Amino acid sequence: MFRTRTMAAATIAAAFAGLLALPVPAQAATGSVHLYKIYYDSPGSDSRSNTSLNGEWVQIRNTTSAAVSLKGWTLVDASNHKYVFGAYTLGKGKTVTVRTGKGTNTATSRYQGRAAYVWNNDKDTATLKKSTGAKVDTCSYNSTKVDYKNC
Repeated sequence: MFRTRTMAAATIAAAFAGLLALPVPAQAATGSVHLYKIYYDSPGSDSRSNTSLNGEWVQIRNTTSAAVSLKGWTLVDASNHKYVFGAYTLGKGKTVTVRTGKGTNTATSRYQGRAAYVWNNDKDTATLKKSTGAKVDTCSYNSTKVDYKNC
């Protein structure tokens, strides 16, 4: 009798352990951090002036319900021109513009500090990656008829 109860208790414990090991349905994510817009052909002639360089940019939008640290995240083009975010947090519902040229970083604009263009005027691909290297988003364009792409 004692043996039967012990076996029954062990069977019940094993069943509960099996239930605890079942996967829990994931909560639906609300929003994302994603590429929003690329302005790849700066206005006017490509003179390589700082004003012209800053006329090409990529916007990243946070549509989540929380601020997201972008420290170590990268923005890369098809030729592997890479911008790495330093200590920076993108607020919930906010957008940051990553400009090619030089300038003073603010909450809404970051500067790559380059003296040459990054984004091709005809076709290119922007890729946003987490600090782990995991791809977050990509946005490609293939047109000379417009100067920007909404991602």
